[in-house]
Amino acid sequence: MKTTARHALRIFLTGLLAALPLAATVLIFVWGARVLYAWLGPGSFVGGMLIALGLGGTGSEVVGYLLGLGIVVLAIFALGLLVQTRLRGGLARAFNSVMQRIPLVRNVYDLIRKFVDLVAQRDASGARSMSPVWLRFGGPGGAMVLGLLSSPEPVMVGGHTYLAVLVPTAPLPVGGGLIFVPTDWVTPAELGMEALTSIYVSMGVTAHQHLGRPPG
Repeated sequence: MKTTARHALRIFLTGLLAALPLAATVLIFVWGARVLYAWLGPGSFVGGMLIALGLGGTGSEVVGYLLGLGIVVLAIFALGLLVQTRLRGGLARAFNSVMQRIPLVRNVYDLIRKFVDLVAQRDASGARSMSPVWLRFGGPGGAMVLGLLSSPEPVMVGGHTYLAVLVPTAPLPVGGGLIFVPTDWVTPAELGMEALTSIYVSMGVTAHQHLGRPPG
């Protein structure tokens, strides 16, 4: 009887371990969907504006919300087409000039614009300037942390050179901390962004797939 119960428990644990990756993936996407719904759903502030935008010819809030959302999507698509034309430089300068003249708004806008430019920036080889790196705390031989180099240009702090590195959180690498690390503590990681994301989302479980196993 004990053998049967132990065998059944082993089968159950095997199935549980097999289901964990799928369950974690579903939970992450559900969490992301709930955040988006809270920010953009019909009951949110943005959702209220979308309903007001599309409610003109209908009496239904749901239809009005969908119409408003469609209008915004089309407007964003049209803006993308416009930006890709030769008018991009002039429009960008004109818009930035207007935003820079609004007190307080210009500070927030400038900060967000610089962050977007940093994420989208590419170097001469076509790779994004933000790249995975290893942080060796305590110098070579110390604890290693996988981070994201925000800029290859060092800064001077107290007479020493440092690099700004973003260290994500696990299992949701959408947050984290900004750490200024001595330049000799930072080395490039031969990993892509997908590998870095996979390692953090899995809380290190998939690390051997991207980093390899020790010999033997």
